[in-house]
Amino acid sequence: MTTDTIGFSAIVLAAGTSSRMQGAHKLLLPVGEEPVIRRTVRAVLDAGPQELVVVTGYREAAVRDALAGLPVRLQANRAFEDGQMSSVAAGVAALTQATDAVMVCLGDMVLLTGDDYRELVRAFAALRDQSILVPQFQGQRGNPVVIAQWHLPQLLAGQRNLGCRKLVADYPQEVFAYEAAHDRFVSDMDTPQDYERILRRLESAGGSAQGQIA
Repeated sequence: MTTDTIGFSAIVLAAGTSSRMQGAHKLLLPVGEEPVIRRTVRAVLDAGPQELVVVTGYREAAVRDALAGLPVRLQANRAFEDGQMSSVAAGVAALTQATDAVMVCLGDMVLLTGDDYRELVRAFAALRDQSILVPQFQGQRGNPVVIAQWHLPQLLAGQRNLGCRKLVADYPQEVFAYEAAHDRFVSDMDTPQDYERILRRLESAGGSAQGQIA
């Protein structure tokens, strides 16, 4: 498998309740001219997946509206309160194309670019002895996780509240920890403080980062 021949699909998890965001839905918060989830999905699309499934749940209609016009498949997870693994399983079930790997992404990682996602796909394509790639930075585990297609049945049979951690725990010999040179793979957004920190980083990098929690 080489970077020239690998095909991958992507799943973006966008079903959670943003329970630590003090009443705001983090995926709908503005980052510049667009909401968090639209910025994230555009970056994943820029990496060139064969198909992209966005799994919705909490405030489903608003998340769908935020993604209007983008070439994605929207899959509702009616059991989103059961935890992240139910959303992973819903996303896998919605895939329609044969693929070499699936990249499972979080909807709130707005610092990541298309180049960052491609970096992980290239690293996965270069693996010889492992079938799961997990990025990390200075020992801290990050996201997204890239998983070989033959693990998909396990993801479909997912258990409550485990996300991809169950798969990683069950197949330690298959896991490659990819040490990144930057912290963007570990920079998600769970609290108002995280949101403000990310806005400051984007502004300092020269990007448009206006936003506030309503």
